[in-house]
Amino acid sequence: MWVPGPWGATAGGVTGAPGAVLREAEEQEAVPGVPSPRRRRRRFRRAGSGAGPAEAVPGPAGRCRGRAGRGAAMKPCGGEAGPGAGEPGPGDALCPAEEPVLLAELKPGRPQRYDWKSSCETWSVAFSPDGAWFAWSQGHCVVKLIPWPLREPELSCKAPERKTRSSKAEARSRAVAKEKTLECGQIVWGLAFSAWPVAEEGDTDPACAVGLSCLILATGLNDGQIKVWEVQTGHLLFSLLGHQDVVRDLSFAPNGSLILVSASRDKTLRVWDLSRDGRQVQVLSGHVQWVYCCSISPDCSMLCSAAGEKSALLWSMRSYTLIRRLEGHQSSVVSCDFSPDSALLVTASYDACVIMWDPYTGEQLRTLRHVPLHSALDDSSEVHTSSLRSVCFSPEGLYLATVADDRLLRIWALELRSPVAFAPMTNGLCCMYFPHGGFIATGTRDGHVQFWTAPRVLSSLKHLCRKALRTFLTTYQVLALPIPRKLKEFLTYRTF
Repeated sequence: MWVPGPWGATAGGVTGAPGAVLREAEEQEAVPGVPSPRRRRRRFRRAGSGAGPAEAVPGPAGRCRGRAGRGAAMKPCGGEAGPGAGEPGPGDALCPAEEPVLLAELKPGRPQRYDWKSSCETWSVAFSPDGAWFAWSQGHCVVKLIPWPLREPELSCKAPERKTRSSKAEARSRAVAKEKTLECGQIVWGLAFSAWPVAEEGDTDPACAVGLSCLILATGLNDGQIKVWEVQTGHLLFSLLGHQDVVRDLSFAPNGSLILVSASRDKTLRVWDLSRDGRQVQVLSGHVQWVYCCSISPDCSMLCSAAGEKSALLWSMRSYTLIRRLEGHQSSVVSCDFSPDSALLVTASYDACVIMWDPYTGEQLRTLRHVPLHSALDDSSEVHTSSLRSVCFSPEGLYLATVADDRLLRIWALELRSPVAFAPMTNGLCCMYFPHGGFIATGTRDGHVQFWTAPRVLSSLKHLCRKALRTFLTTYQVLALPIPRKLKEFLTYRTF
């Protein structure tokens, strides 16, 4: 049984199969966290794993403080100069970001039957590409599929923006969508969503009803299996066999081709084609340690993989061959992510650094160093508190979010070398931006998921043009253009 927190009793843990505690070799013991200030927090207690409807508990005075809805004011960003009042000048590239506010926290709802430390971690969280679903690996072999936005029937602060942006058919579909529980039978380490193409007349054994598109969710399991589920129905579509150890991470090609890449503790990456009944098309070998993370670039040309090594590997998604090793970290690389235009790659390491790379040239563009905030730490702790766990880009490509062992969620602006916002969190393991921006989801070692506000910005015209050009131009192609040197530096992210 967990100790009640400052906002009332917490929900019980999820039941699960007994067994040895499975952890990463380099994972360090968690340190007790520092609770957020009461004035900034609002928690929800949500029933889990088939335990009835969700119960929403409002924060102080029942208000939704800090909610970054679609109607919220946007701040110009990216250095766009303007002569009018209130517009940023050439030296004012970024308006200060507000500190993230905890909007909601989801906790497992089953009574605890076993030691809470036994495989209860939330190793992975994922939003569907359209932002309509959230997947939560809540530990003990269970994945929760939750319609987004979160249901808040007891509160008066429901965000209406989804209804205005969706068609009537989509609104009706979401109105009847209910959260689902996927019993995976094994500890779940990796999650990845993809859209399934519209089924047509004559298709043999289609995953979706004829004439309708649907979502699928891939789950990477402890025994080396990958199970692929249809989201709307919760039906199991595929069981992919091939890995000999834990499937630590998964990544779908963003172009909807149903190409899936899996990263495993067996030191390999495997490429699967779900459009061909889940056929394995390639095995990528090159790592000598467990593979922690894999990420496919938005233009589907490159794949980055991170293992318990000081270098990350960059692969071609066309030929499935190694392009280069990215060397620069002083300890194990554990997380990686591409920018939305594929022009940048970031890697996070246990050495407390995030390195920003040009994936086309292999050049290090920037290093972001995580310096512990001693006021938020227990001085008696002997843990290397700055070890990084996860890094991800924001949807517009102007911010990064990182989770580290010093119990802080940090938000970074690309043009700055220090964070623009912090939020205290306990035992964080992973983070992911909402596809439309404004929110960050984080998973913890305790099996919880937290949702935080994130800076919502209006990209400058300069950045939008750069992003559009870099979507189809490589660094070498930009450098070959007959344009001024300063413009080339801007387009290749040497300057911001």
